[in-house]
Amino acid sequence: MEHKDILALPADLMFASRIRATATTLGIEVAVLARPAPLLDAARENPPSLVLVDLDARGWDPAALIRDLKQDERTSSARVVAFVSHVRQDAIEAARAAGADRVLARSAFIRELPDILSASRATQT
Repeated sequence: MEHKDILALPADLMFASRIRATATTLGIEVAVLARPAPLLDAARENPPSLVLVDLDARGWDPAALIRDLKQDERTSSARVVAFVSHVRQDAIEAARAAGADRVLARSAFIRELPDILSASRATQT
C-alpha cells in the first residue's frame, strides 16, 4: 500500500464515498480501509497524521482500535477523529477513554470534514 497521511475506517459505503469525495475536492489523498487490521498495518508501516474512525462499526471494536493506535509508539502521534450516531453515548465515552482526539456526531463530522482534512494537510507542510 502506498503511503497516505490520512487513513479512514468508515462503517459503510456511504461514509466511505463522502470521505473520498470531500478529500478529492480538496486535493487530499485518503486511504479508505474496510477492516481494522489493514489500517493498523498501514499506520505502523507509515504513520499517518490523521485517522478517521467510525464508531458505528459492527464486527470489531472501534475503541480497541483507537487504543491500539494511541498506545503504539509508531502511531501514537496520529490524530484520531471518531464519528458516531449522536445517540450512542456508550461508544462516545469508550472512544474518549481510548484516546480519541475528537469524537463527533455523524452530522457534525460531515459538516466539519473539509476542515478536519485541511487541518491535517496543513500540519504536514
